[in-house]
Amino acid sequence: MPSETSPVINIRGLHKSYGDLQVLKGIDITAKRGNVVALIGSSGSGKSTLLRCCNMLETSQEGSIHFQGEPVKWRGSGHDRRPADLSQVTRLRTNLSMVFQQFNLWAHMTILQNVMEAPVTVLKQDKADVEARARALLEKVGISEKCDAYPAQLSGGQQQRAAIARALAMEPQALLFDEPTSALDPELEQEVVRVIKDLASEGRTMLIVTHDMALARDVADHIIFLHLGLIEEEGPPSAIFGAPKSQRLQQFLAAVA
Repeated sequence: MPSETSPVINIRGLHKSYGDLQVLKGIDITAKRGNVVALIGSSGSGKSTLLRCCNMLETSQEGSIHFQGEPVKWRGSGHDRRPADLSQVTRLRTNLSMVFQQFNLWAHMTILQNVMEAPVTVLKQDKADVEARARALLEKVGISEKCDAYPAQLSGGQQQRAAIARALAMEPQALLFDEPTSALDPELEQEVVRVIKDLASEGRTMLIVTHDMALARDVADHIIFLHLGLIEEEGPPSAIFGAPKSQRLQQFLAAVA
């Protein structure tokens, strides 16, 4: 049974392949309540795939995923493995809100409608209550004046902040960020970074795939460096950035400095 003391996310021995291409080769990750875990590494190292497997947007071939102590149920094996209980997947996803690189806002809805849609339609919550919460969340991320605007009328930074508000509207147990700032220019990037830092200071559980080493250093409790589908090195930011052990991590940090 799920326990309040269980890690929010616990992944063990995760393998993911696309045909003969092995992308993840046995990954272990634990995120306890309030932990911020940053996943760094070169393009193609498996970071985003790992995040999508965590949220079951991708199906892994081997390994276990536990959310608050509850194991994801599987049927089949290898490339035939699939979630055994789709209602479980839906329920778990409502507690693992994901923020994507490309925002993924619904273009035909206003920003307020974007934030309200899932709590009303998926969670069947009262519309008036959801609207009040949505307006408060848009205030929180600094775009309350954009409630009635459409995504195309917002800058990239504003759209990403709207996407964060939309994720928070589900009142999730954990937030998953997939390169949340990589589609933004440096000035707009800082708008989003400030919001993520605020969320980290509130003690929210987060997994963040990021190319932004300053963000990883500033907000994460734990850094995981992925290389060729394996965890090459992991530890607190002070160790990863201050005293990297592996030659590959040293090369990576020198290249992105």
